[in-house]
Amino acid sequence: MNNIRQVQALNKRELENAVPPEASWHADYRDTAYIYIGGLPFDLSEGDIMTIFSQYGEPVHVNLVRDKETGKSRGFAFLKYEDQRSTDLAVDNLGGATVLGRILRVDHTRYKKRDEEEDTNNVAKLMDERSREVAKRGSVSLESASFSGKRSSLRS
Repeated sequence: MNNIRQVQALNKRELENAVPPEASWHADYRDTAYIYIGGLPFDLSEGDIMTIFSQYGEPVHVNLVRDKETGKSRGFAFLKYEDQRSTDLAVDNLGGATVLGRILRVDHTRYKKRDEEEDTNNVAKLMDERSREVAKRGSVSLESASFSGKRSSLRS
């Protein structure tokens, strides 16, 4: 929680001091469009994560880390956006948000795909699987989810 507060305080100082985007702490991560997402509820799927995080851009790759033996979520994921600017919005707006009673930690990361991971956009495949799952169940698992976050705009 301290990390989330520190990031929020840093963002507030940058806004108050009219820091240009080139001088922002986000600029250190201009070479990557990946974010780390921690504190995820264990019953969320990749589709649920895409639903939440697509508010701030087009996700193109999601890796929900799962236990090798049980296949259950370990509560964190890596997500890549189509463009880097979306990562700034997600980090600023979803870091500290509450999803199903859990506080999310969202931060920039320099993620490297494992050898066994697909090198292409896996979101289209996941969304196709998700739509079949929804058609079977007749509902979306986030319908009863509570979500509270903050909103801000990306500095130009």
